[in-house]
Amino acid sequence: MIDIRLVRDDPDAVKSALERRGVDSEEIDRLVALDASARAAIGERDELRAQVKALSKQVGEARRSGDGPAADELTARSRALGEEERSRHAAAESAQASVREALLFLPNLPAPEVPDGDGPDDNLVVRTWPERDPSYGEYQRVPHWDIGTELGLLDMERGAKLSGSMFPLFRGFGARLLRALTAFALDSHADEFEEVRPPTMVLTETMVSTGHLPKFEEDAYHLERDDLWAIPTAEVPLTSMWRGDILDQADLPLRLTAATACFRREAGAAGRDTRGLLRVHEFDKVELFAYATPEQAPALLEGMVARAEALLQALGLQYRVLDLCAGDMGNSAARTFDLEVYAPGVDQWLEVSSVSWCTDYQARRANIRYRPSGGGGPVLVHTLNGSALAWARIWAALVETGRQPDGSVALPEALRPYLRGEVLIPGPG
Repeated sequence: MIDIRLVRDDPDAVKSALERRGVDSEEIDRLVALDASARAAIGERDELRAQVKALSKQVGEARRSGDGPAADELTARSRALGEEERSRHAAAESAQASVREALLFLPNLPAPEVPDGDGPDDNLVVRTWPERDPSYGEYQRVPHWDIGTELGLLDMERGAKLSGSMFPLFRGFGARLLRALTAFALDSHADEFEEVRPPTMVLTETMVSTGHLPKFEEDAYHLERDDLWAIPTAEVPLTSMWRGDILDQADLPLRLTAATACFRREAGAAGRDTRGLLRVHEFDKVELFAYATPEQAPALLEGMVARAEALLQALGLQYRVLDLCAGDMGNSAARTFDLEVYAPGVDQWLEVSSVSWCTDYQARRANIRYRPSGGGGPVLVHTLNGSALAWARIWAALVETGRQPDGSVALPEALRPYLRGEVLIPGPG
C-alpha cells in the first residue's frame, strides 16, 4: 500500500498520480478525513492515558503519606478515566482499521515514466521480435484446440468432465511438452535465481501482502473451511517468505524463481474468448521474483524482461514488448512491461508474461525491510516479479507456429534435451 505520510504531506500529488489510474480524487479526500479522525482519536486516547498514569502516581503518593480519603478519591477518578481511555482506545483502533482498509484498496502510484492511458489500447509497443514479421502458411492457421484434439495432445472435454469448463487436460506429448517447458525455464534461470517450490495454498495474510486481497477476492479460489487461498501466481508466496523480517542490504538483491500451478476464477471473462487455452482457471507458470533496494530495482526490472525475451527467442516465437499505461497496470505495480506472443492459429497476440516493479507497495503491506550497510534505521525493500513464462498460451503458440503441412508439429531445438531428444510431434495417422 502507499505511504500514508505521502497522503498527509501532499494529498494533491497523490490525487494527481492516482487519477492517472482512474481513482476518483474523492477517495483521497475520504482517506485524508479518516486519517485525521484516527490521529485525533489516538491523541485523545494518549492524553487520557497520561492522565491515568499521573493519577496513579498521585494515588501512590497519597497512600504513602497516609491520606486514605485523598487516595480513595484519586483512585475513583483514575478508574473513571480508565474506562473512558478504554473506550477511546477502541475508537482509535477502529479509526486506524478504517484508514488501513482504505489504503488496502488503493493502487500503487505509477512511476513518472509510465505512459498515460485508460486501458489496453493505450499501451505502447516498445519493440518486436523478429524485426521483420514472419510469414505463416495456411497449415499454421489452425487453432491449437483443433491441433491438440487431432494429435491427442489436449482434451478440453475430459478436463471439463473432471473439473468443469476452462480446466485443460494435457495428454501424451502435450503433457511432456508442458513439463519440458518448465524444466527449460528453471534451468535457464539457475545462474542467478534460487529455485523455490512454495505451497500453492496460502493464508489470507499472504494474499493481502501482494495486493490480491481484499480488492480482488472475487477472482480467487478460497477454501473457506481452512481459510486458505489457491495462489493465482507464485508471486504471492514468494513475496511473503520474509514477511515481517529485516534483511541485510548485503544480501540484496535476493532473487527467487518458482514453478507452480496457478489458479484464477477469471470472474471477468464473461463474453470473452475462452476456447482452448486462451483463458483457463488453472495453468503452470515459472515466476521470477526479487527483493531489492530502490537503487537496484531498475536494472533488475530490465534484466527480468530480458530473461523472458531470451526464452521466447529460444522458442522461436514472434513476440512484442508493451509498456503498460497507467490505466492498465495491476494494482500493486508502479511500472509494468508485458510480453505477448503471436499465435497464428487464432490470429491473436497472447499475453505470456507480465514483469512489474512494485516499489515498496507490497513490502509495506508485508512489513519487509532491510538494514542499510551505511547504518540508520531499517528501510522497506522494493519487490519485483515477472512471468518467465506462463505456459498455457506458450503451449498454444508453439503448436500453432510449429505445425507442418503434413499436420505434424516441429518444436524448438532448445527443448530437445527436455524431450528425450524428440522435437517432432508426429502428424495424424
